Amino acid sequence: MLMNTPTRSAVGLAALGTLLVVAYAAWAAFQILVLNPLAAVPGMSVGDVHAAMTAAEQWTGPASVYAPLGVGVLLAVGMFLVVISTGTPAITTVAAYLALLVLGAPGYFWASFGVGMGLADTFNIGGGDHSPWSLPLYAVSLAALVGLAVIGASSLLRRPHSAAALA
Repeated sequence: MLMNTPTRSAVGLAALGTLLVVAYAAWAAFQILVLNPLAAVPGMSVGDVHAAMTAAEQWTGPASVYAPLGVGVLLAVGMFLVVISTGTPAITTVAAYLALLVLGAPGYFWASFGVGMGLADTFNIGGGDHSPWSLPLYAVSLAALVGLAVIGASSLLRRPHSAAALA
């Protein structure tokens, strides 16, 4: 096999990783734009919540959510292109996508900040999450962090150690 030929497993893992990052971003957008406003202002429709925020000049619009979440999607697609055009090892592919999923948590916070503060200012409530459906996002990011730690630890344990280095 040529050095720059991607392995079938690396390409499959990259495809799966890209799908997971896209699903994470889609769920985050749905949480920010639909689920959280519904939980924050019970009894109002999403359209009514957004209209009230617009009237109060607090609605930043969906682009303020899609743009930061889109960064992760673009990075995932870019990584996929790198994997299919190079000989990236499968373990490196997994680590790269796990790192993207770890970064999903701060990406979610960044994407939700404006809408959350708009909800807070419009309805005189707290700006944090009111819906429990952000918890799966944080759980995925935490699991990805644990996965990265396992990959790092196993890499260190598999590395050959010389007797002089251990003395």
